[in-house]
Amino acid sequence: MAYDVVVLGSGPGGYVAAIRASQLGFKTAIVEKESLGGICLNWGCIPTKALLKSAQVVNDIKHAEDFGIEATGKPKFDAIIKRSRGVADKMSRGVQFLMKKNKIDVVMGLGKIAGKGKIEVTAADGKKQIVEGKHIIIATGGRSRELPALKQDGKKIVGYREAMVLPQQPKSMIVVGSGAIGVEFGYFYNSIGTKVTIVEFLPRIVPVEDEDISKELEKNFKKNGIDVMVNSEVTSVDTTGNGVKAKVKTPNGEVTLEADILLSAVGVSANIEGIGLETLGIKTDKGKISVDKYYQTNVPGFYAIGDCVPGQALAHVASKEGIICIENIAFTEKKYNQRPEPIDYNNVPGCTYCSPEIASVGYTEKQAKDAGYEVKVGKFPLSASGKASAAGHLEGFVKVVFDAKYGEWLGTHMIGYNVTEIIIETVVGRKLETTYHEILDSIHPHPTISESVKDAIEVAYGEAIHL
Repeated sequence: MAYDVVVLGSGPGGYVAAIRASQLGFKTAIVEKESLGGICLNWGCIPTKALLKSAQVVNDIKHAEDFGIEATGKPKFDAIIKRSRGVADKMSRGVQFLMKKNKIDVVMGLGKIAGKGKIEVTAADGKKQIVEGKHIIIATGGRSRELPALKQDGKKIVGYREAMVLPQQPKSMIVVGSGAIGVEFGYFYNSIGTKVTIVEFLPRIVPVEDEDISKELEKNFKKNGIDVMVNSEVTSVDTTGNGVKAKVKTPNGEVTLEADILLSAVGVSANIEGIGLETLGIKTDKGKISVDKYYQTNVPGFYAIGDCVPGQALAHVASKEGIICIENIAFTEKKYNQRPEPIDYNNVPGCTYCSPEIASVGYTEKQAKDAGYEVKVGKFPLSASGKASAAGHLEGFVKVVFDAKYGEWLGTHMIGYNVTEIIIETVVGRKLETTYHEILDSIHPHPTISESVKDAIEVAYGEAIHL
């Protein structure tokens, strides 16, 4: 079985790379050990959004009277989980269709590098075969990171995967880590009635976000009954009883938390073990595969993309890396007429789908100042937005950061209703090197949440109309 391109892993990096390779005339195969679509479609991005939609419906019913509607509703945990799995299954079948449409061969089994241009694939029944490829792209993704004090047993100490299919709803849950995974699951379980405590090692939750975003989310979470502990570390967990007892080191001394279950959401580890990197001496650094700006490893013919290389561990990043990798291969082989532009990793949007949602891109206010910029900052509260008022979601704000000297758009940070849908304006604006003038000269539709971006820019430049 010989191909031009073989992709190891079928997540949003792998399957997108395979499709682009086929479009550019490469004979392509993809190797997958479990389900097409990888973690994102089956156990990550997509099914979690289905869970979060159920949580949103529950919250809407709770506040139905605010909209002049009488409604009652009790969440059915097993039905919520079943719907989430159904959404995931549908998306995975969609990837199967795309593979057939693009004439990509799918080889099911565990793939391992077996030499130059060779992948050994071991099927579920133990049978082995060699798949050969002139170009081999490693897209093996990541998994829930484990800490020594938080060894996951899959039952009482779980990762995100188990948290999506628990056999029954826990009455109480400790969530360790407050990145996107931690706050999304914390919000979901709190919304359906589980008592949630979030424990964060750093001084604030969602620590990669702008400080104002962290403060707003913590305020909202506490208002909705989620306990938030920052500057705190789980030092040990006892699972010998009915639930878990976690010892937590806090600034005020050690405390013990008790709950039915503990979710470890302390990050993602790359899946680079056991795939044969050492066979050819493919270099790694700090648990990631080392690559250049076109995702070439130190070994010719081998490339790597997605969560197993440095950069943000995000589905949309993996997809774009896969496209750039393939287009560069095609350019060098004269199958594509231009060399692709490398990713600007400072212009990658990040979205978190708890409620209120978070969306951000570019420099935070602190990062911009630390980088030497003199900044203009504007902040527009959604409580002043007509669309947010009509929707009944007044929490949150839009914050923009501009370079005071040239008007360069340095960053945008949003928290509130539906903000993940409007961050793209900043991404495109920054890509086109837009200044504040062009945005203010562009008519924004009313009433929308998106016009709050314009309103925030008006605040930054002393031209506020609606504040």
